Amino acid sequence: MRHALLSPMIWQCRTRLIDVSERGMIMGILNTTPDSFSDGGIHDSCERALAHAMTMIAEGAEIIDIGGESTRPGAPAVSLDEELHRVIPVVEGLRNRWQGLISIDTSKASVARQAIAVGADIVNDVSGLQADHAMVDVCRDSGCGVIVMHMQGTPRTMQQSPHYDDVVRQVREFFHERFETLTNFGLLPQQLCFDPGIGFGKTVEHNWSLLENLAHLMIHDRPLLLGVSRKSFIASRLGHNDLSQRSWPTIALTSYGRERGACIHRVHEVKANFEAMRMTEALLPKACHSH
Repeated sequence: MRHALLSPMIWQCRTRLIDVSERGMIMGILNTTPDSFSDGGIHDSCERALAHAMTMIAEGAEIIDIGGESTRPGAPAVSLDEELHRVIPVVEGLRNRWQGLISIDTSKASVARQAIAVGADIVNDVSGLQADHAMVDVCRDSGCGVIVMHMQGTPRTMQQSPHYDDVVRQVREFFHERFETLTNFGLLPQQLCFDPGIGFGKTVEHNWSLLENLAHLMIHDRPLLLGVSRKSFIASRLGHNDLSQRSWPTIALTSYGRERGACIHRVHEVKANFEAMRMTEALLPKACHSH
């Protein structure tokens, strides 16, 4: 458990330093894709996307995560030009309206570079900065926040036959490897945030094991992000596979994850998750909100 005498958990996001020691953050999901698994096509015009972003901000989101390529299992790849067309106007438009934190959800260095140029603060890379080697340079040179996610395989192949000897140990080892490699390449430790990649190359059992052991996944006093919103593994405990019925279970997992140290929660429905997170924090000992 963290102690009041220890230094705060600081996350560097380009032009600002964020203290997430005791106050977690909600990251609102803004997909500009036609085929995302739960909201594909809803926000695929710039104006609709921006309107939804402002709604999420009003409900408590302090980070808006903008993505132009679906990472659902089996999703096809998107060209660089198409991804830029989908996300850059939204990043630029949101920056003109709002001074909060903007995240670009991409594994392409060119997309990240252009998004940062028009105002993005964070790069959220599902490949853990491995798909495009130029991504390391973009993140180092910009000083942006960096979300390093674990994924076995690629979005096209990840759910075909995921296998681990010990999923918790192996994800933790991946985080250590990424931390050492990226800081050796010049990224600052304060830039890094880690995401266990729930649903990315994991079976239902793997996902639950990671959730049960979140505290063991925290390394080097770095923030942990949890992204479980509406994901299919939730159905294994509900007895049905109705996507529309996954909102309240997501809220329960947000509260659970916050109590166990996850500081950032990536969700579709902001208001209820924001309120659940704040209520959980109200019950946690001061200066001990991260395990």
